[in-house]
Formats: sequence, structure tokens, C-alpha cells
Amino acid sequence: MSKKANYSYVGISFIILLFGIIFIPKIVDRITNKDVNRTYESRSGSILKNPSEVDKKDQALEYLVINGKRKKVPEFSFTDQNGNTITNKDYLGKVYVVEFFFTTCPTICPRMNRNLVEIQNTFKEETNFGVASFSIMPETDTPEKLKEYAENYGITNPNWHLMTGDKQDIYNLSNIGFNIFVDVENFEHSGDFALVDKNGFLRSRKDDFGNPKIFYKGVISEQEKVDEDGNPQEISMLKEDIAKLLKE
Repeated sequence: MSKKANYSYVGISFIILLFGIIFIPKIVDRITNKDVNRTYESRSGSILKNPSEVDKKDQALEYLVINGKRKKVPEFSFTDQNGNTITNKDYLGKVYVVEFFFTTCPTICPRMNRNLVEIQNTFKEETNFGVASFSIMPETDTPEKLKEYAENYGITNPNWHLMTGDKQDIYNLSNIGFNIFVDVENFEHSGDFALVDKNGFLRSRKDDFGNPKIFYKGVISEQEKVDEDGNPQEISMLKEDIAKLLKE
């Protein structure tokens, strides 16, 4: 065997010996202290969730961004069920839910407003929570009619305004301001709710594709759980996100 080969073996033996001296005591110490697996564990001892398992309700709510700008509620001015003039500025500093409805609607509106009353009662102690309900049939939904409707449904939150006014202004507010569908000709409207933060920005959680949901299904109740097509209720989700914005 050549001297060169001997030197190689000596060098390898030295490296193995050095490894044993430095690392084997550490390995033995970790096994003794049951500190072997540190997957998703921080050095401070707190467990980090796998990113794919993070609960969506723990995520920060998204802004609706259009053309690089956060979507904000446009200016509006209408008359509520008490005959008072209500503007977007009356809602600043409050978290609120937005809907478009009409009092003689026999189908989705009663279900939507029963769900909103449930949400109202959940946050009855929160003075900074409100609802903005805009009638898409303002020619018949007078303040008196809206007041009667509010009484029938048990609407008691002083920040819940049922509003009437210029028809075209309401349709523009719906389709352009909140991006909530309303058909002018056929009096058709979406059963979705929008959520607005204290600064007047539209907010929502992310969908399964990582984009803002924008809207929350307003027709299906928590008790129903799913509709006839299998779509799940989102009232519980909306409650969670309202609570989150109230803490901001």
C-alpha cells in the first residue's frame, strides 16, 4: 500500500473521529430530552402550523383591489325609515353589512333579512356595527313602508338604516359602487352581502384560489347549512369576519 493511500485513510479516520466528538453527544442529549423531531416547531417552543393547514378564519381579510386601488364605498345620500338623511359618512368608524332588497320581495329578501337580524342579535352589544339596506323599488318603498318592515322583522340596531331615494342612484350604487348585481328592468337582484370596514373599504376573506371572496351568500341560514344545490351557508363566516374587523 502506498504512503498516499495511507494518508487518505488517516484523513478519513480523523474526520470520522472529529464528527463523533462534536455531534454524537448532541444527538444523545436530544434523544435523552425527547427533542428529536422539530418539524414545524419554533425555537421558542411554539408549534408552527403547516401553511396548507392554516385556518382561513385566522387570516387577515383582503381588500377588493381594482386597477391597483382599494375599492372604497362611493359617496351616497338617501332617506332612511325614520325620515333621516343618511350618507356614507354616517357609517365611518363602523363595520357594516350591505344588502339590496325591496319590501314586497316574496322570495330571497325575507330570508336575507332574517339572517341579518340574526347577525344583528349576535352583535347587539357592538355600537360600531351596522347594516345598510338599500331598496331597489324606492318608488313604493317609502320611509313609512320601510319603518313598518323594520318593525315586522325586529330590526332594532340604531345603525341599521333601510334606505330609499333616487332609483338610478341606487342602481348605480349597487352595480358600480358595490359590484352587487341588480337588474333595473326586471327588479332582479343578488342575494349576496358585502362587508365594509371602519374606513369605508370593501373587505372579505380569500377564496380557495387565493382571491378575495368579495361577497357572502346571504340567503342560506346557519340552520339550513346548505341550499338545494349543495352550496354551504356563509353566515357563520360573515360573523367571524365582522368580529375580526371590529377588532381592527
